[in-house]
Amino acid sequence: MRLAAIDIGSNSIHMVVAQVESDGRFRVVDRAKEMVRLGQRTFLNGSLSDQAIDAGLRTLASFRTLAERQGVSRFTAVATSAVREARNGGDFVQRVNEEVGLRVKVIPGREEARLIYLAVRHALDLRHGRFLIVDAGGGSVELIEIEDNKAVAMHSVRIGVARLAEQFLSADRLSGNDLSALEATLAEELAPIFGRLAGRPIRCVVGTSGTLLNLISIAAAQRGDAVNDQLNNLSVSAREIARVRRLVTRASREERLRIKALDHKRVDFIVVGACLAHYVLRQLRAKEMVACTWALREGLVLDFIARHLRGIEETELFADPRRRSVVRLARHIGENGTHGQQVARLALQLFDQLQGPLSLPAQTRDWLEFAALLHDIGHHIGHKDHQRHSYYLITNGELLGFRPEEVEIIGQIARYHRKAVPKASDPGYAALPRNARRSVRALSALLRVADGLDRSHYSVVREVRVSRRAKHIVLHLHTERDDSELEIWEARRRAGLLEDVLRVRIDFDTAIGMPGGASHRLKEAVE
Repeated sequence: MRLAAIDIGSNSIHMVVAQVESDGRFRVVDRAKEMVRLGQRTFLNGSLSDQAIDAGLRTLASFRTLAERQGVSRFTAVATSAVREARNGGDFVQRVNEEVGLRVKVIPGREEARLIYLAVRHALDLRHGRFLIVDAGGGSVELIEIEDNKAVAMHSVRIGVARLAEQFLSADRLSGNDLSALEATLAEELAPIFGRLAGRPIRCVVGTSGTLLNLISIAAAQRGDAVNDQLNNLSVSAREIARVRRLVTRASREERLRIKALDHKRVDFIVVGACLAHYVLRQLRAKEMVACTWALREGLVLDFIARHLRGIEETELFADPRRRSVVRLARHIGENGTHGQQVARLALQLFDQLQGPLSLPAQTRDWLEFAALLHDIGHHIGHKDHQRHSYYLITNGELLGFRPEEVEIIGQIARYHRKAVPKASDPGYAALPRNARRSVRALSALLRVADGLDRSHYSVVREVRVSRRAKHIVLHLHTERDDSELEIWEARRRAGLLEDVLRVRIDFDTAIGMPGGASHRLKEAVE
């Protein structure tokens, strides 16, 4: 089944099209967004303008046509602050039903917060510590307090960026008096919430919605990062947010338009958005803000599935959103065989025994495992040079829970699991920090050997044990039968990079039977 989830916000109308599987899995196949500005002047005069209503109807009709062309059979649509506060909000909803054929549910702020929480919990790892999710919409701001992955309190406050911009940004530059008045309003509205949080430290603030995501993009660009669409889990410090706040509040509208990474459609909203983010971080003494690209519309998809199916299979099986996301990508591409799992198992056995000599940090173990699970998904595009296709699919597969740099590293490890080895002339590899390049080189060396040890895809090798003999390393391969020649031959061909990294020769020793049981030796020091 294909589902379209539509979020009719005060600034923009968003739609995601999701392919929902029978076991509850889903993947986003398309997105659409149009900045309609339904809330423009609405928060001052209390009504949606005729121009905004017409723009909204046109956009929703276009979205419905787009969705139906992609095979969508079910729609779920909600409207938020601008529509629920407008005197003629009911008239707008009725016209959408009659003219577009969509039933729109106008949801209260608390329900909006709940749906946002569902999405963020799915996209980020919130299991350890206390977090505050902040979604800055046009008319309202939703704040969700998280403790060890559970929402302990949800709030909706009427301080959205469109509302604040109309109230305080009377000229193209924020005056000192307007800034003081803006911060006084933030203090008045947020004091009851932050009073509850006193003495309960927040690990970090999670920013969703377009304005806060754009703010994080600007902060990252200011520090020299190459900003792209892969923002999920990108972190910026409270100091960097404060720096952007100073920049945008002192600049005129024309000067703001020249700021790197600024979305020109948010040239006014970014001023009040920066003030809001800075105020929240300062009051909570939080050290960073993390981007989450999933929000209300993805929450709608999850909520729909939860109400129509018994559960989401990946969520039940995998508590870690990173692992769940990797498994989902592999299944979506069609990589459902045992080869990836076998290669990951052997790669981790090698990692656990060679981590010290390779000087690999503990956290790189997960990178190796995830790259191993995904290393062959490039066959979905083409068999020739499939390692390059695997890199493309990994880095463009919307892996959730990872920092952008981690996604790049995992993609690079898979990219070098065969044929070419990492070298400085490769732009993607050369762009990584020095420590990341070292990790990619060492981890791809392990993956190459592990992949070779399952050359037949029959899981012949059951266990690998590592020992040292004089000036070389021996990989002891334990098998259940006498048919490992192909695996040894291929692993030998793939071992060159690992030998270079370790600066030793690698030999192989094979025995039938598991360690500790009856076995007999077949080969020793196989070249």
